[in-house]
Amino acid sequence: MTDPEPSPSASPGEPAPEPETVPLDLLDRSMIRKRARNVGVVAIVLGCAFGGLVGLVAGPTGFFVGAAVVAVPVLLLAWSEARKTYWLRGGRLGVRAFGTRVVDLADAERLDVLVTDVRGARTVSLLASGPPKGKTLNIALATYAGTGGREQGVYSLRRLADALAATGHSHALVLSELLVAQLRSEARGDAAPERPLYRLASAAPQGRMAQRVPAQAVSRFVASL
Repeated sequence: MTDPEPSPSASPGEPAPEPETVPLDLLDRSMIRKRARNVGVVAIVLGCAFGGLVGLVAGPTGFFVGAAVVAVPVLLLAWSEARKTYWLRGGRLGVRAFGTRVVDLADAERLDVLVTDVRGARTVSLLASGPPKGKTLNIALATYAGTGGREQGVYSLRRLADALAATGHSHALVLSELLVAQLRSEARGDAAPERPLYRLASAAPQGRMAQRVPAQAVSRFVASL
């Protein structure tokens, strides 16, 4: 009896498979594009209004210059937001808009929880800073308003928790445990106000648009779950 031939996947000369790319966009692309279009329309209206005021004094040239000064920066910002997409690939977080920024979780210099409060909606994000180019990425994990909200998908949170745990760093392990607790809460069918990310967002002090949650506070919160 002849030995079975090795499968193609066992060939020593075959290149290693590409790391899986896990999307980390909290909002649907269609929603982001719609929001960007609305911002663009407002920018054009405001630019024309300001240009009209300048044009009363400086003529047509003043109108176009004044409109461009107001509208162009906002249009560029809206375009950037419409193009922006986040992902996790092989232990690295990435974001692309006009360019691409990447942070290697294993070598991250800072990993923080950020809570923002804008018009009654609180967003919990992971801030990651460090190599290879010393960039900072803001990955939204969940956003809540009232007793509801929107959260990262189960698979995305699971893969992010695994990537954080794989670094072996103590604070990254705490953040991984936070995400695992969130997944367990969701699996139990807990309402949004009972889930860890909602509770962490609610515990942040009022009156500040954006604030980092101290690492010690996150550790105490996770230990209490």
